[in-house]
Amino acid sequence: MAITKVEFSTYIKAFQLRELFNEMGWNNDRTKQPVIVDDASFNLAGIAEKSGFRIFICEPPSGKNIPDSATRKKIEGKVTKLFQEHLIIFINEQKREQVWQLAVRKAGSPTKISETRYSISQDPELLYQRASGLFFTLDEEEKVTIIDVTKRVAENFQQNNERVTKKFYESFKKEHTAFLKFIEGIDDQLNMDWYASLMLNRMMFCYFIQKKGFLDNNKNYLQDKLKECKEKKGKNKFYSFYRDFLLALYEIKKEEEYAILTNIIHQEWSEVTVQEHKNIKGLKTQNLRDHMSEAELIFTALAELSTRQIAESSKATGMDENKDAGKKGGGIAKKARLELEAKSGKKVVTGESFLPPDSKKQKKYGQGPF
Repeated sequence: MAITKVEFSTYIKAFQLRELFNEMGWNNDRTKQPVIVDDASFNLAGIAEKSGFRIFICEPPSGKNIPDSATRKKIEGKVTKLFQEHLIIFINEQKREQVWQLAVRKAGSPTKISETRYSISQDPELLYQRASGLFFTLDEEEKVTIIDVTKRVAENFQQNNERVTKKFYESFKKEHTAFLKFIEGIDDQLNMDWYASLMLNRMMFCYFIQKKGFLDNNKNYLQDKLKECKEKKGKNKFYSFYRDFLLALYEIKKEEEYAILTNIIHQEWSEVTVQEHKNIKGLKTQNLRDHMSEAELIFTALAELSTRQIAESSKATGMDENKDAGKKGGGIAKKARLELEAKSGKKVVTGESFLPPDSKKQKKYGQGPF
């Protein structure tokens, strides 16, 4: 019998993690393991064990917060040398935040670190999705092995990636269908589909850079600009917002750090850099997104959406943590791309350019629907 969300939430919010895993059929563990990273000492306390797979709580030194992403990785590396298969739950001194860290290992592939952050002010839905599947019954006790436990933990902590991809496609399809109704002046259905995908991708791009604080460090930048445009133009007379403001924003000159981050995300999902992608399509100064196929646009959007959600979940700060989020977000889109290519027999990234350079199509559609 699996644990209910109400029961799970009660344990999580009270930071009763030992009791939580005991309720889910894990054995009690009292292992104590100090770890030193960069001259700082971290105490790891075992709270649960199943067939050799251990779950640790890691508390920071007195007066310190949860260590940053780079330090957490170093701690994981130290623990792996002592206990190959494990899950580490980092908590802060005030017991208000948790970071659940799992190293996912697959033969022939580099180790991937999966992290899930929880704050006491949040609904622990994501944690529940991932951890509730770690329930073990008494009937399993005698036959379960460390391989079984490791597989179950990895599958549960990776399953959300599949859900993100599925949810994205479902949402994108819904918005794409709705957007088509607003397009006028384009008769060809293929062109309409492409244009709708392009506009949705552009909107998500703007939302992404806004959420990352790249627009005047204002996370309500677009809303504030729209409000400003309404006040200047008057009620129901702000249709130039797209033409006068958003269109220019789409061609924004990216700051150096943002350009680096964008390239990391793009290279992770497509396995080519932005410049290499432009070279494949024979582009020079043209905007790459304007020349992408519908599939390329969708996978770019999926990578950026996944990155944003991962960065928000982990509360990423600084370039290193955002790079890490970019690699993970791009990795989700890459996995979906490879699956599509395997099933369709067609490459997503190609030299085909939907919008030829200097074509009439570019001039016609570049004005936007407003």
